Amino acid sequence: MRKWLNQIFRWYHRQRYQNIQHFMAHPHEVQERLFKELIQTSRHTAWGKHYEYKTIRTPEIFAHRIPVQDYESLKPYIQRMMYGEKDVLWGGQVRWFSKSSGTTSDKSKYIPVSTQNLRQCHIKGTWDTMTLFYQNRPDARQFELKSMLMGGSLTRLAPYPRTMVGDVSAIMIQHMPWVGRPFFLPDRKTALTEAWEIKLELLAQVGAREPRVVMIGGVPTWTLVLFRRILEITGKSNMLEVWPYFQAYIHGGVSFMPYKTQFETLFPSLSVSYQEIYNASEGYFAIQDDFTSDDMLLLLDNGIYYEFLPMEEWDKAFPLAVPLWEVQKGKNYALVISTNSGLWRYAPGDTVQFTSVQPYKIRITGRTKQFVNAFGEEVIIDNTDRALAETCRQLGAIATEYTVAPIYFNNNAKGGHEWLIEFEKTPADLEHFTNLLDTNLQKINSDYEAKRYRNMALDRLRLHVLPVGTFHRWLGIKGKLGGQNKIPRLANNRQYVEEILNLLGERV
Repeated sequence: MRKWLNQIFRWYHRQRYQNIQHFMAHPHEVQERLFKELIQTSRHTAWGKHYEYKTIRTPEIFAHRIPVQDYESLKPYIQRMMYGEKDVLWGGQVRWFSKSSGTTSDKSKYIPVSTQNLRQCHIKGTWDTMTLFYQNRPDARQFELKSMLMGGSLTRLAPYPRTMVGDVSAIMIQHMPWVGRPFFLPDRKTALTEAWEIKLELLAQVGAREPRVVMIGGVPTWTLVLFRRILEITGKSNMLEVWPYFQAYIHGGVSFMPYKTQFETLFPSLSVSYQEIYNASEGYFAIQDDFTSDDMLLLLDNGIYYEFLPMEEWDKAFPLAVPLWEVQKGKNYALVISTNSGLWRYAPGDTVQFTSVQPYKIRITGRTKQFVNAFGEEVIIDNTDRALAETCRQLGAIATEYTVAPIYFNNNAKGGHEWLIEFEKTPADLEHFTNLLDTNLQKINSDYEAKRYRNMALDRLRLHVLPVGTFHRWLGIKGKLGGQNKIPRLANNRQYVEEILNLLGERV
């Protein structure tokens, strides 16, 4: 029976793939049509009336009239929506809000998730992910066996209980189409359990008992914690002994490069696929459509109109963004989105680089607020991820988590970078590892290489090896445990590094 159902879904995904091929072939027409729909639909909202949407005819007028927004500029409108007011940023009443609480900020952000955004963006993106998976894997069995979810939790807004707040993963689980529910575990109650430590244990117990798991999705950090607990329970040596039918890990949120070796150890088989997705609180933006390449296809018909800020515009009071048809390959951009949930010219803080413009494909390169540029070196997350992954590969080490901060000039001492790293497999020679890591970073980033030339401006990086579990302990102290919380890779200040070193008693 289940094999027959899987064949039906395989046929369904083939039909869906035609829609993906359409926006790949006609990207500008699709985006221009979507832009007009968004403007037309929102003319009657408070925001639309303020900015006279009824007179906006082109993307150029739109970009000229409305400044690029951050969360603080939209926050007053979002708060009105959370307390039940209709037709504010988007038409009607929005009852669901995705709580985004990044590690780099102690303040939570509440992103509106309208009915249209949920169905036409987030849920649609999930179906598109499966469509592209089936396109890559003719042997896919996702609708024959079981897939495991690592979701967040939901709560009611105390002053206005009709409003629901939670991780975007929890909102999607709550609204999962009935046709998909028999193929997922755990049950909805377990998946939406609020206490993260309890949820992890429940997931581990479920996973240890169910051999038919074929797929799992989640942030790599917490997925690895789950796998280690399952192996403890079962006494098995790797996850394929627990899940012999396993085919795919769907990952996003952070770069997979630092974690890939660990996953390949846990799943020692070339038949396991790793598919990257770009699904944020603000929208489902991109999906890896070719498993032989590490970039992702930008989704152009999912309720989001895209613009892009070149790097030289990031720090300007009135930055100028370019539309999709003006982007260049290999250049770093900050994402700017207008969505069918009422985020207008909103910059979520992610940076991307185009690897292709026919079709449009991207790689996530970091965050606009996560970089190290204390000395003009312009180091971004993509640089450090690649340097660390290559160094570990060359020396057979396995790093689990890391963060980097500048070491400032002090009297006659030169500046530099300080790396805090947790290893699953520590390198035999830390001095050699440090030298090689510094060399690899220079090869990847020419600005860093120039500052390191003959140690004239920057000294070699400094490396601290942290005890296993330090980063998770730090997240717990900050109240940041949970599947949506990640370690900040880079900071242009020493706040996180000092907090972690103080936790270990390595700073007086």
